Amino acid sequence: MEIDTSQAVFYHEGQFPPSSLDYARIMPSLLAATDALARYDQMLKSLHNSEIFLAPLRSQEAVISSRMEGTISTMDEILQLDAEYEEGQDSQPEARSEAIETLLYRRSLYTAQRQMEQGRPLSTSLIKSIHQQLLSFGRGAHKAPGAFKNEQNYIGDRGRRQIRFVPIAPEKLESGLDALFSMIETGDYPILLRTALAHVEFEALHPFKDGNGRVGRMLITLLLWNGGAIGAPHFYISRYFEDNKDEYLATMRAVSDTGAWDEWCIFFLQAIKEQAIYNLETAERVRSLYEEMKGRFSELLASKWSVAALDFVFTNPVFYNSRFRKRAGIPNQTAARFTRVLHQEGVLQTVREGSGRRSVVYRFEPLMELVRI
Repeated sequence: MEIDTSQAVFYHEGQFPPSSLDYARIMPSLLAATDALARYDQMLKSLHNSEIFLAPLRSQEAVISSRMEGTISTMDEILQLDAEYEEGQDSQPEARSEAIETLLYRRSLYTAQRQMEQGRPLSTSLIKSIHQQLLSFGRGAHKAPGAFKNEQNYIGDRGRRQIRFVPIAPEKLESGLDALFSMIETGDYPILLRTALAHVEFEALHPFKDGNGRVGRMLITLLLWNGGAIGAPHFYISRYFEDNKDEYLATMRAVSDTGAWDEWCIFFLQAIKEQAIYNLETAERVRSLYEEMKGRFSELLASKWSVAALDFVFTNPVFYNSRFRKRAGIPNQTAARFTRVLHQEGVLQTVREGSGRRSVVYRFEPLMELVRI
């Protein structure tokens, strides 16, 4: 059966970057998004360790962004899987492929952030590295991880073989990526508009055989951070895109169909604003829980190590008891007493009992109740 492209929108060849934007239309949205993002970023800067409070948001992002591509998993599932399999594991984990793919999203984003902190530039090389890790296991492992496409790809209804969008041809991809990164690096647009244009262009190029949507949404966080819009790489936007998925996809297609760059920028800026508000509220709830638990841990554990234990369970809300003893920086016997007391008091719940050489798995339920989606 031939692929039907009669109703498809084709890539906007020769029209990126746009020749002009209507700043009079865009400016109210740009100012509102900038203000909301600045308030969120200021809250992050006030935290003594933003990773403690934002690790749950990264897990939410992994679940939601993967869900947008039809990969269904839960926060509990990927956090348990993450606890079980250390970073750099060579063999494929024995778990549902959906959970593996979501965990790989979380790890790929974290790895990219760490590499950029160490000086690696945001480039095609980094993008390919992200893709390599994202598709290293699971259903995408046979779809050329880390390699740009060499055949034409399509976006549409697979069941009906009806194509809705035709990305750039593979032989023109290199020049398309050059134009994209040139726009990112020149700084001719304010950073939020640069990010808006970069995201829609990346999705229109669709440079990989699979995983383009997930990589494209990771790029938003990395671009905002790299461009100085946020002081730490902790801004996740997939929730708004999922809640408004039809409009998200239609507005992106309209860029190629009718040159609707202004409309796309306004939609994207609204997404930034709403997501910044949501992320701020979530982080504030996590911070309130942290302050509440600081007193409770101090009372229950009666030890100078109580804050170290608290920081560990906020960053690793599902964990192996053996990993807690190794990673929390607490003397071994003290760590063993901590988990026993916290479990007895109902602060920790047992996910899986230990047996033989296999350690017990605990869940820090107060935080999980707050961030489950």
